[in-house]
Amino acid sequence: MTDQLRLMAVHAHPDDESSKGAATMAKYVSEGVDVLVVTCTGGERGSILNPKLQGDSYIEEHIHEVRKKEMDEAREILGVGQEWLGFIDSGLPEGDPLPPLPEGCFALEDVDKAAGELVRKIRGFRPQVITTYDENGGYPHPDHIMTHKISMVAFEGAADTEKYPESEYGPAHQPQKLYYNQGFNRPRTEALHQAMLDRGLESPYGEWLKRWSEIERTERTLTTHVPCADFFEIRDKALIAHATQIDPDGGWFKVPMELQKEVWPTEEYELAKSLVDTSLPEDDLFAGIRDNA
Repeated sequence: MTDQLRLMAVHAHPDDESSKGAATMAKYVSEGVDVLVVTCTGGERGSILNPKLQGDSYIEEHIHEVRKKEMDEAREILGVGQEWLGFIDSGLPEGDPLPPLPEGCFALEDVDKAAGELVRKIRGFRPQVITTYDENGGYPHPDHIMTHKISMVAFEGAADTEKYPESEYGPAHQPQKLYYNQGFNRPRTEALHQAMLDRGLESPYGEWLKRWSEIERTERTLTTHVPCADFFEIRDKALIAHATQIDPDGGWFKVPMELQKEVWPTEEYELAKSLVDTSLPEDDLFAGIRDNA
């Protein structure tokens, strides 16, 4: 019955879908699940993070078009559908005090109005499961936090025909479950870090763990561990497709693939909302849904 199962992953920028839950999506695609990535912004204000491409005047002048092409390639690699919400990247403000966000950016949109655009996508695709970010955005980028806000409103709003009339937003639909991506969790990071040290290898996570120990960091509840090690290579290939954002020789790829598969073969999620009965912990985002599909 997997042809009736539909998963929507809501992300802030192109490349987020490949760094957060990509192996999970590829796994479900292989099982016949219909997967749609909704990207809230075009990543227009994103920096060129790959040192090999920094200083390229064409990329700098056409970053929006370049990132769109990167998204097209990543989408093909993952085998997912992908649609844009059309909002403008807010950028990551830096400085003390922080500068104001740019006028017209995603993070300054009216939440209910912006959520209405996501409601259109939900009602059109009709997913049973949605993944998004927690209230901290995973990390405190204003677009990630805004993605969380509109996802929470749209999860309820997709079924609310008074707030979002069917004549304007399409036939009502109620998703059954909503999850927060929690792939960058402490247990995984510590496990991979220790495994690298045990094998006499340099870990890319030493500075991460040091920073985490120096700040107050509330640990999230990991409710759902999806086995997807067979799709880690696809995840990495999709991530590398975002060439402006990812250095293929950088820290993302320092942990040997076989070690990753052996030590931590899952991707993690936090169940935030569920309208179906399920037992925790889970190993399937569609737990409680499959039998009724």
